[in-house]
Amino acid sequence: MEVGYQVGQVVDRDSVGLQQQWQNQLEQFRASRDAGFDIYCWAHHYLIDPFQHFQPLPVLARLAAEPGNMKLATSVLLLPLLNPVDIAEQVATIDHISEGRFILGLGLGYRPEEFEAFGTSLKHRAARNSEALELMIRLWTEDEVTHHGRFFDVSNARPTARTYQKPHPKIWLAAMSDPAVRRVGREGHTLFIGPAQSYEVTKRHIDIYREELDRNGHPPPEDIVLLREFFCANSRTEALEKASAGFQRKYEVYGAHGFQGSNDELADIVTGDIETQTDSAFVIGSPQGCIEELARYRDLGVTQVAMRLYYPGMSQKETHEHIELVGREVLPELHRW
Repeated sequence: MEVGYQVGQVVDRDSVGLQQQWQNQLEQFRASRDAGFDIYCWAHHYLIDPFQHFQPLPVLARLAAEPGNMKLATSVLLLPLLNPVDIAEQVATIDHISEGRFILGLGLGYRPEEFEAFGTSLKHRAARNSEALELMIRLWTEDEVTHHGRFFDVSNARPTARTYQKPHPKIWLAAMSDPAVRRVGREGHTLFIGPAQSYEVTKRHIDIYREELDRNGHPPPEDIVLLREFFCANSRTEALEKASAGFQRKYEVYGAHGFQGSNDELADIVTGDIETQTDSAFVIGSPQGCIEELARYRDLGVTQVAMRLYYPGMSQKETHEHIELVGREVLPELHRW
């Protein structure tokens, strides 16, 4: 199993200056690389106040210059907000800078203010995503492209940048609902499962995905990707104590932003009852307990897992200690799978 270190929008703007945040995250990249993580995963949002966040494509281009062979992934880029010609050539550029270590994770987004800011609508996000991705693949693989669709138009376009990987980088598509999972299977891409789906929902989504792949004549997937909220400590009790405040703060903000999850689940987290979620969606416990929980997902066919290890309020020292513990006690077993 390949393991990713997930970076998301969870740094409070009043906790650290932006330049210090960048230096901290650069140190976390180096620490996760040295600890044995396989993929560095960077999330994407705009206007995410009260959190502050850097944009993924320039960050990943910068990290490609660091020593080592970690893969670099957007997890996930909100394609419905963006122009596919621009993103196709940006991706091709990063793929060459990284010499083929780039993975393109894509998601639909869920925050109305982002869609308003980019002049589009939530109701068009799925259709825009599918059309944009189809156009991007054509731009990577065809000599000349003419496309007149519902949202995008190009005539006799000859791309100026092709990807390093052929025919193109690996594509992950995020899905958090049954219809979205069916669309990923229908289009034949790799399924990316988000952080707040329970084990039972994840199992159902993987079954739906496999059925839809088969129905549409696509081969069985090489990979299934899972994102988990993750906290490891010497014991389950210690992990719950250390994780509680950070998890609560994250989901207070995400809930206010309209994050898609059941109201009961979000209420449990916001009120501090994260122990309920450790039995359904989150992975929190001792090293052995975390390994056993992840083994359940391995048995469903998950081949890559991205873990969030930093939460609001954690110091840089605490974050490095967490990375080192996971690298020492958890990753060696996952890599044997």
